[in-house]
Amino acid sequence: MKVGLFIPCYIDQMYPEVALSTYKLLEKLGVDVEYPLDQTCCGQPLYNSGCFDECKPLANKFIKIFKDFDYIVAPSGSCISMVKHNYTKLDPDADKIYNKSYELVEFLHDVLKVEKLEASFTGTVGIHNSCHAHRELNLASKSELHESPYSKIRHLLSFVNDINIKPLNRVDECCGFGGTFSVNEPEVSTQMGRDRLNDHIENGIEYITGVDVSCMMHMQGLIDREKLPIKTIHISQILLGEESK
Repeated sequence: MKVGLFIPCYIDQMYPEVALSTYKLLEKLGVDVEYPLDQTCCGQPLYNSGCFDECKPLANKFIKIFKDFDYIVAPSGSCISMVKHNYTKLDPDADKIYNKSYELVEFLHDVLKVEKLEASFTGTVGIHNSCHAHRELNLASKSELHESPYSKIRHLLSFVNDINIKPLNRVDECCGFGGTFSVNEPEVSTQMGRDRLNDHIENGIEYITGVDVSCMMHMQGLIDREKLPIKTIHISQILLGEESK
């Protein structure tokens, strides 16, 4: 099994530690991983802004780079959702990568079927179910979210020693980031982020985790600015067993 590691541009530029933890985790699980050096942005900001023609060359390049891998894996639900659901509208060759493009948790759960992790993480954790991940990639179906504690994220976290996962009042609430939405509607976006953080804080949570660094970035910005008693951490770092700080 040969996996092409896709690292979204904002992770590459601002959160390289998430790229490294994703790579190390896949290697630890025995996956043959390659990081193509000529990869670029998937084009999601352009697409969401209606610049479809400008986005087409990026989709074409992505497909050419990754089409020969057995699987394409990325630590980002929103970018993988872009690749799976929007590339078909931009490039006729998109079907070559559709069925082998996976968000990290999705890949570990559905393809590798991980049932054991040699990892530990000390702290009380709340799961942020980002919109693209659970609404478009089905990391947790609506019935799972509201009628059962099961989700693909929670399933994998259950194999981490010492972790304490606590439920939230609103398990499917948006953090308000939405990429261009946070730029176009900053006041609404900020209040949505505060609401999401308050839910975690009220439930005694120390760390917010999830599959989308973009959501973590949005919430961590509010945390830092308002000096709130909580932190964010990407799920790859917990699953790898990196020490909580």
